[in-house]
Amino acid sequence: MEKSTVIGLAMGIVSVFVGMILKGAPLSALNNPAAFLIIIGGTVSCIFIGFPMETVAKAPTLFKLLMKGNAEGGKGDLVKQFIELSQLARREGILALEGKVGEIEDPFFKNGLSMVIDGMDPTFVSDVLDAELAVMEERHAEARSIFTQAGTYAPTLGVLGAVVGLIAALGNLNDIDKLGHSIAAAFVATILGIFTGYVLWLPFANKLKVKSAAEIAHKRMIIEGILSLQAGDSPTAIEAKLMVFIPQSERDAIKGSEE
Repeated sequence: MEKSTVIGLAMGIVSVFVGMILKGAPLSALNNPAAFLIIIGGTVSCIFIGFPMETVAKAPTLFKLLMKGNAEGGKGDLVKQFIELSQLARREGILALEGKVGEIEDPFFKNGLSMVIDGMDPTFVSDVLDAELAVMEERHAEARSIFTQAGTYAPTLGVLGAVVGLIAALGNLNDIDKLGHSIAAAFVATILGIFTGYVLWLPFANKLKVKSAAEIAHKRMIIEGILSLQAGDSPTAIEAKLMVFIPQSERDAIKGSEE
């Protein structure tokens, strides 16, 4: 589970509720179905209008990704795996790696290693893997733009909700009690619009962007390892190349665990 997402959501909700209490605003003011309809329903409708159905259908998967930890193994484990493959290839030949393909779960890694075992040209292997990575990056950008756009729409819909509420309030000018209640209710939509836009949707988009960057970096590391295997580099050389992808602060710990 992605703990930072859960912690952030909990802190965001608690901060708003506690802040309202400290400001003297009753939590019962949030019990405003019309405001929720305008903000939530309006945001969802904007998403449907702005994106094709196949993109909108990915939304449930995106929510799962936000709550799910990184699927890839650690970079240290990847370095060890390539060192072992390199040692096997140098000892028994590149075709000996065929028995290891079935043990690899990552389809990207498995596809690249299979092409190397099949003796395909290094330039071709590199081009195919780079193209697959580029397509994946575009797919990720399109998917997370759902939340980016939702974060843009929601605050504006909050203003719309406030205007609608103020129009209703103007009908109660002769009743001060109803007027005050109507004005307070009008701004609930603004609260919901700003909260969902800047505490939920835009941070969600940024979290997906960070996750995408981490996955891309992981796969670039795989590409470098695969091409090094194909070039017949020594385990020491492969380790040196892959260590470039790992922060300096983590390298000593990884090397220590190998000994």
